[in-house]
Amino acid sequence: MSKIIEVKGLTKSYGDHLVLDNISFSLEEGQIIGLMGPNGCGKTSLMKILVGLINDYQGEVLIDGSPVGVHTKSLIAYLPEKTYLANWMTPVDAVKYIADFYPDFDSEKAYKMLDLFEIPRKQKIKSMSKGMQEKLQLMLVMCRNARLYILDEPLGGVDPAARAFILDTIMKNHPAGSTLLISTHLINDVEHIFDHAFMIGHGKVLLDESVAKICEDGRTIEDVFKEVFRYAWQTY
Repeated sequence: MSKIIEVKGLTKSYGDHLVLDNISFSLEEGQIIGLMGPNGCGKTSLMKILVGLINDYQGEVLIDGSPVGVHTKSLIAYLPEKTYLANWMTPVDAVKYIADFYPDFDSEKAYKMLDLFEIPRKQKIKSMSKGMQEKLQLMLVMCRNARLYILDEPLGGVDPAARAFILDTIMKNHPAGSTLLISTHLINDVEHIFDHAFMIGHGKVLLDESVAKICEDGRTIEDVFKEVFRYAWQTY
């Protein structure tokens, strides 16, 4: 398999706070990758660097062999942690808005998924619950025909009963051969879909391993997370 993400000597600071400390790694395409670490460890910063929203860093970042830029942005479907849609919009407005930006967006599929998610087409986003807003944003992302999906806490605002449905939607709607990089703190709910585990903390890559290798001795990803970050909660 070819490498969809290559990072070499990446360093990112916010003032005196070092978030990513000269990290290097590569991730192969066609996998579902779990990005894990304590709050404030740099998961969101790393994702924003990959999608081109943060540019003031040191090091080299390649997506499908190309530096982050216009071309790589066309390959990536990004779900941010915070709502990005305007309050005045309805779901129909949002579908038209995203379709104008991305040639690979499937509007017909989006309208079908609005009904599947039971999202009223003409309800103002400002009047929706946080969970419904997050379902709408996820739906819009998964209607892209992208090479790389970067999802920042896609289950963060939904109740436990809805998580299985959301995960099923993600699994059924990403194209064959595409890559998913999913940041989450709900490891127990998500780890069964992961092919690869990637953990960062203290500015470093602390684990970069296949799930099959990790679980050879019967451990779960959550078990390994607790071992890796045993003292991290006092640090961050």
